Amino acid sequence: MEDRIIRTEYSEVMQKSFIDYAMSVIIARALPDIRDGLKPVQRRTLYDMYELGIRYDRPYRKSARIVGDTMGKYHPHGDSSIYDCLVVMTQDFKKSIPLVDGHGNFGNIEGDGAAAMRYTEARLSKLTQENFLEDLDKNVVDFLPNFDETEKEPSVLPVKIPNFLINGSEGIAVGMATSTPPHNLAEVIDAEIAYMQDDSLSTKDLMKYIKGPDFPTGGIVINKDELPSIYETGVGKIRIRGRVEVEKGKNGHVNLVVTEIPYTMIGAGIGKFMADVAELQEKKITNDIVDISNQSSKEGIRIVIELKRDTDVENFTNLLYKKTKLEDTFGVNMLAIDNGRPETLSLKEIMRACADFQFEITTRKYQTLLAKEQDKKEIQEGLIKACNVIDLVIEILRGSKDRPMAKNCLVNGVTDGINFKSRESRAMAAQLLFTDRQADAILDMRLYKLIGLELDALIKEHEQTVANIYKYEDILESHESMSMVIQNELTQIKKEYQKKRLTEIDNRETAVYEEKPMEEMDVAFIMDRFGYAKTIDVSTYEKNKETIEAEFRFSFVMKNTGKICFFTNTGNLHTVKAMDLPQAKMRDKGVPIDNVSNFDTSKESVVLASSQSDLNLFRLLFTTKQSMMKIVDGGEFDVSKRTVAATKLSEDDEVVSVEILHTQKTVVLKSNDGFFLRFPVDNVPEKKKAAVGVRGMRLGKNDYVRDVYFLEDMEEKTIDHNSKTLNLGHLKVTSRDTKGTKVRV
Repeated sequence: MEDRIIRTEYSEVMQKSFIDYAMSVIIARALPDIRDGLKPVQRRTLYDMYELGIRYDRPYRKSARIVGDTMGKYHPHGDSSIYDCLVVMTQDFKKSIPLVDGHGNFGNIEGDGAAAMRYTEARLSKLTQENFLEDLDKNVVDFLPNFDETEKEPSVLPVKIPNFLINGSEGIAVGMATSTPPHNLAEVIDAEIAYMQDDSLSTKDLMKYIKGPDFPTGGIVINKDELPSIYETGVGKIRIRGRVEVEKGKNGHVNLVVTEIPYTMIGAGIGKFMADVAELQEKKITNDIVDISNQSSKEGIRIVIELKRDTDVENFTNLLYKKTKLEDTFGVNMLAIDNGRPETLSLKEIMRACADFQFEITTRKYQTLLAKEQDKKEIQEGLIKACNVIDLVIEILRGSKDRPMAKNCLVNGVTDGINFKSRESRAMAAQLLFTDRQADAILDMRLYKLIGLELDALIKEHEQTVANIYKYEDILESHESMSMVIQNELTQIKKEYQKKRLTEIDNRETAVYEEKPMEEMDVAFIMDRFGYAKTIDVSTYEKNKETIEAEFRFSFVMKNTGKICFFTNTGNLHTVKAMDLPQAKMRDKGVPIDNVSNFDTSKESVVLASSQSDLNLFRLLFTTKQSMMKIVDGGEFDVSKRTVAATKLSEDDEVVSVEILHTQKTVVLKSNDGFFLRFPVDNVPEKKKAAVGVRGMRLGKNDYVRDVYFLEDMEEKTIDHNSKTLNLGHLKVTSRDTKGTKVRV
């Protein structure tokens, strides 16, 4: 037993296991192969459709059938990944050239998902069938066993075009990711042909053909000067803008219409863009927006933003570029599997890899075709020779006892046991010497082949076979001839499938938005006991002041350019700009303060809300649960950060009260056990916000400060205590840091 135990370092086992796992994900799942530009799931799905006979000129088949067959034979990783792959390969807004022809709901550019696989149907597109899968029967690529070694699958598809560039790719592996933008098919083919004609061309030279990415969604690439560096290194950032047009609207308004979007906005990004535009108005960053609507249809994108008459359209457009995804960045990392290794490739290296692959598959294709033609030539020559001595052949066949005897005579000239009409026939038969394949063809030949026209056709077919052999040998022996064959195929593909470029390549200046100075005015801030806050018009506030003070927890008048300070029981100060709150009507709900600040509703509660400008004029008195008190100058809370510590707390302590001091003379502390202590406010020292403070009241065991009250000079204030009324003004004024008096009433 001891001999079977392998002792090894645990870290080495973990390292090896992780590397094996990482390489499995990189090679077999997430990254495309540079040769066909496909990930394994894409390759397997297309090959399975080819095997099932789901061709472009045949009826559609259920997606569920395709997914199930692919999963059962080649890709045992779950049906969702296969169906998602199938869906993406049908979407013309994600792929420059869709590889699958879908029938049914396969989702849309606005992010709506595809229907379930049981409802949709698909078949291969014509381009995919003719240029991705057509030559699989010619031994152009290697076939490997599938996961359970019951089927064979191609290691790579014999793709005739640089699909890696044309359709782009996205994938996240372990420790690396690929992100390649799509390109225009005609431009990529032109660059590939140019490279084949002169492989010394640099990336800069190739960019005379490939101007830059060509996104299916159009848009404008605005950093043209940075593209050479991106294509030279294979890494960089492409800045894309949507295309906007200005139209006349109703009532003299101006309509800003988005007709093309950045590629990165596909899906939920369109809804997010509209929400971001609406938020610009809500946050009062702009007041120019009247309405926004999405009028997109099958004809294309059309997002209409209705603007006021006097709007500076150029300035507003720049605002959209700065504050929304109408201008976005596409991160480029042209990473692919090249010679079995993940490599980040330049444009020239991609052209080199694709050209090398074309020469490889073309060589194997014509080697296969040549072998077939040579086999045909051998048989044709045997049949022609047999027709020339057909009487002798018939005599051999009639005189033989069985097929092996006749074949032995035709191949080896053995005449023993065969009955001939004459010695001359036997002598001639001994000299025939056909090959095995020729002999089999002669023995299988039908009598109608002896008709004169059939013999003429056989001779013409032989002449064509000889011509084909000469042609194929020339292609295989001459690099130039093979290059011309590939170039002619590429030219034909370009002629049939080329499309007009959609994305404009240009240099544009960085968008500059001149923010209009906000007109300063008074607004009223109100917040209810549930933490919903808003600002309202001051006149509305004055008319409903009594109702507001009764129904809302905090309310005060402030400037719309100011900040609101929220002091919490945890000792934090959260600041919110008044402009971040909606200016609403009296009965509107408002927004939760945790939506516009770092406030944590699960841990914090608001003790005081005040405008920052008011705090600068006064001092604040802090009181905690453990009876620690201090006065802090309000100017200390004029901070730029959204959240700061307003006071220092001991363990298990929290803030009970924060009071802005105006003319208050005495403070009354009430403990949970019913003790009251009244003493002058001046007894509390002024300290910095980072200090803990001093003790205000001596507390008994497990007792704590429950409430804090403030009284003006000679003020009478009553509270409910033990279901009875207590006049705080009748309490005796004593000193701080005493136990106080237990009031039973």
